[in-house]
Amino acid sequence: MSEEIKPTSEVPAAETAAPENPLHTVGFDARFPQQNQTKHCWQSYVDYHKCINLKGEDFAPCKVFWRTYSSLCPVDWVEKWDEQREKGIFPGNVNVE
Repeated sequence: MSEEIKPTSEVPAAETAAPENPLHTVGFDARFPQQNQTKHCWQSYVDYHKCINLKGEDFAPCKVFWRTYSSLCPVDWVEKWDEQREKGIFPGNVNVE
């Protein structure tokens, strides 16, 4: 038997509610014109951590970098980079000099 599709008016609100952190597509960045966005992911991750180290986590413009790397970077990469930063072996420079 096939499942009956409910009209929108019959779908409970909990099933149609927007997610707390909706996904979005990152806009075009002329520095990264190619299809492969690995460098864009990396640079956004590094820029975010430089920004919060300089201005603090509450500085709103830093959130642009966070949203970008959160959208582009695989979770496994971010977890690995976070571990590397904690151990002091992260290959990028996120310290403000």
